[in-house]
Amino acid sequence: METILIACRQQGVVPTPFILAVSIADQTLSLFDRGRCIRQFSCSTSRFGIGQTEGSNCTPLGLHRIAEKIGAGEPAGTVFQSREIVGHTSQADFAAAGITTRILWLEGLQPGFNRGGSVDTHDRYIYIHGTSDQKSVGRPASHGCIHLADPDLIALYDQVPSGTLVWISADSA
Repeated sequence: METILIACRQQGVVPTPFILAVSIADQTLSLFDRGRCIRQFSCSTSRFGIGQTEGSNCTPLGLHRIAEKIGAGEPAGTVFQSREIVGHTSQADFAAAGITTRILWLEGLQPGFNRGGSVDTHDRYIYIHGTSDQKSVGRPASHGCIHLADPDLIALYDQVPSGTLVWISADSA
């Protein structure tokens, strides 16, 4: 948690009451409430590793915030393309869909590192979202985004507001 607070000070960002911390090493997402870890979820980050650059399919590091929340109230398994609902994983055409259930669209807060130019997390469409392959959660499996199991994603989505800070680290929690 101290590392997150240091990053906030360096960027002039006021910590939010809730903070999400993603550990790529552990494949976990932890939810902090005023500095205290209240929940931890298994997650999946990129199977291509860590990286900031557009087109790399890697998970970016650093300080982010939830810029936009998409999919409120939709059933688990709802399929999104370009952030629009196009079907459900129960339909044969969408059984292997990559972006499902909810979307928490991230925005980098560190200019030149995860904000702006070819490293812009938001322009890279990096999300926290669901996946039709629920069994892959807990091991690197995405194309840069962070996957959560549907029940975990829905609970998290309902609890944290837009603007919530997200710290993505290569280190163990």
